[in-house]
Amino acid sequence: MLVPHRTCYSSPTVTSSISAAWLRGDARALSILPDRCRQPAARAEAVAAAASRTVPPALLDVLASRNARLAPSPARERHLEMLSRPGTVAVVTGQQMGLFLGPLFTLYKAAAAIVAARALSEETGRPCVPVFWLQTEDHDLPEVDHVFLPRHTGGPLRVALEIPDAATSRAPIAHRHLGPSVTAALAMLRAELSEEPHAHEHLSLLERAYRPEATLAEAFTEVLSNVFAEEGLVFLDPRDARLAPLAAPVHRRSILEAEAISTALAARVRALTEAGFSEQVHIRPGSPLGFFSPDGVDGPRYRMDPSGPDTWSLVGHPEGRTVTTAELLGWLEREPLRFTTSALLRPLLQDTWLPTAAYVGGPGEIAYFAQLEPLYAHFGLPMPLVVPRARFRVLDDRTRRWLGKLGLQPDELNAPREELLTRLAARAGTQPLETPEALESRLFGTFAAELDRLNDSMLALDPMLQDALQRTRGTVRVAVSRLTGRYARALARRDSATAERVDRLRTYVTPNGEPQERVLGMAHFASRIGTRAFTRQVLDACVPFSGALEDLTP
Repeated sequence: MLVPHRTCYSSPTVTSSISAAWLRGDARALSILPDRCRQPAARAEAVAAAASRTVPPALLDVLASRNARLAPSPARERHLEMLSRPGTVAVVTGQQMGLFLGPLFTLYKAAAAIVAARALSEETGRPCVPVFWLQTEDHDLPEVDHVFLPRHTGGPLRVALEIPDAATSRAPIAHRHLGPSVTAALAMLRAELSEEPHAHEHLSLLERAYRPEATLAEAFTEVLSNVFAEEGLVFLDPRDARLAPLAAPVHRRSILEAEAISTALAARVRALTEAGFSEQVHIRPGSPLGFFSPDGVDGPRYRMDPSGPDTWSLVGHPEGRTVTTAELLGWLEREPLRFTTSALLRPLLQDTWLPTAAYVGGPGEIAYFAQLEPLYAHFGLPMPLVVPRARFRVLDDRTRRWLGKLGLQPDELNAPREELLTRLAARAGTQPLETPEALESRLFGTFAAELDRLNDSMLALDPMLQDALQRTRGTVRVAVSRLTGRYARALARRDSATAERVDRLRTYVTPNGEPQERVLGMAHFASRIGTRAFTRQVLDACVPFSGALEDLTP
């Protein structure tokens, strides 16, 4: 059951991000990134434009062989066959390889892409295939080496791999094996979730995929392909060596035309700044948008900055290494897998390979696309529709009961803990109790008013009393603040049962003070009601092209 929520989601950290403004229909944001996904005519136009492009035969071969290794799926086989036909379009989404699928929004993105593909196909009559782009080129291990589970007390439980060089590694995720610590991580999941009705089913799925010898990418893909086998989600891994020659032309242009590209992107950043928005990705003047791995395909990757005529410095290289344009082009010919995309270049590679009608992304990706129009124009490609991913807040029956007993709305859990407890304590009394803020204002306000009334007469009596008046005002201010602080703490402590319920609710709904979907993983929810049941509820609840926050009750 879904309960519509009034607000669209916003950027988690940057209030001036264009994504939040775009989602609420701000005219300044729409002047930079039109919300074409909300307009049926624009959706039809984007599908028609994508339908004029075809998938390269070499890519089709790789997709067929790679997807054949995944969970059996007649729907996926149909989708792969459809991609081989002219006129088929794709709805693409993607994500980093989070441990045990990472935060819930990974599931939500995939579901939103599937639902958007269905909607576009129904609207236009064109075959439309959902594709998940595995972001195996990324190297940020601390973002993907863990997952959180909700706990009744003490905050969410962090389950993580032990990777000694996680913070310093620059190697693409594609080449990282899980290692022996994944066994301990799985054991921690079992210990935490074993009492849940469907724990064995879901944890068995994870244990089959997350083996020490498997890579992060392999395990992630195996699980997600099982989760969406019925829907036929297609998976594309850009780190397949057979695809590297297909990526080489994009990297070549990124290197040879770096100055023109960065100049165009810098102009876009100025437009964003003038409209009051911050840039999501910093543009490095004259630098290519990709990375280069000088020590081999599985070695660390580095950005390149111009350091002289046809010479590039590898940013962050411990030996301050440089490379010439001729050397880079030579490596592109001999071993193109040494080159990887950045957040801005990845969409260009994606849409060079695929007939992309729409891309489903979160707030950060929406902000990327706000910067990308000059890059698409430079490469002569039409930009796809930018579709906000689905967003849900899972509120099970127990959570709803606790909210009801406390008289709280879910949004109120976003308030600081002490403020929320004080508010609840004030509501609980037979006679409504004054809030600490109101008490402080009344006490000090009364004293300050009396002091102000006496001020002129006392100074007329003796001007030397000015300092005494000021000291008295300050002393009373401090004393009243201390008193109201103790009063606030007394209110907060008055009902320990209320405090415990609030802590449980916050751990479940706003873990670590963040939206649930950005912290908690799927394992808890799938273990409670079943992997397929939870996935089915998410799919059924997705509203295509919306982006509104919805409450989901499994």
